[in-house]
Amino acid sequence: MATELAPTEIKALARILDELDYYGLLHVPPGADGVAVKRAYFASSRVFHPDANRHLPEDLQAAIARIAKRVTEAYSVLRDPRRRAAYDRRLAEGTGLRIQLAEAQAEAARSETQQRGRTPQGRQYYARAEADLQRGDRAAAARNLQTALTFEPDNALFREKLAELRGRPRPGSPGRV
Repeated sequence: MATELAPTEIKALARILDELDYYGLLHVPPGADGVAVKRAYFASSRVFHPDANRHLPEDLQAAIARIAKRVTEAYSVLRDPRRRAAYDRRLAEGTGLRIQLAEAQAEAARSETQQRGRTPQGRQYYARAEADLQRGDRAAAARNLQTALTFEPDNALFREKLAELRGRPRPGSPGRV
């Protein structure tokens, strides 16, 4: 049986809807796994489904429909790991509490491309650097990352990996790469 909210609760939630992030809306912590997100979505959608609230006055039905739409939006973003990562980045940057589905997909694709590299040469040298790291050859990895950066100077991941290599001493060695 669905939980019924008082009209004042519905109105209050509708008023603060734009101030809630997706986690707050679904009542899940940011680190919640997919099962918890799904469970929270289904619980919320039962409460706020327009068909379950047809008996309410028109103004409350409109508020319920708006809340239900936002609950579905939240679930669509949080259930997909790539969209969720894009949303979490947006929250961390403080650039908004909402992200449109198409925007989340595009940002996830951009991030993925940025990580692997946009150019064939950037991807090639980044892959070489990863292979060097797996073999434990940090100096070769640093050289390959530096070369990858000549092809993609604005690639944040390449810069971060190189800085990490240069800033952290090798095991058993007091110096830098």
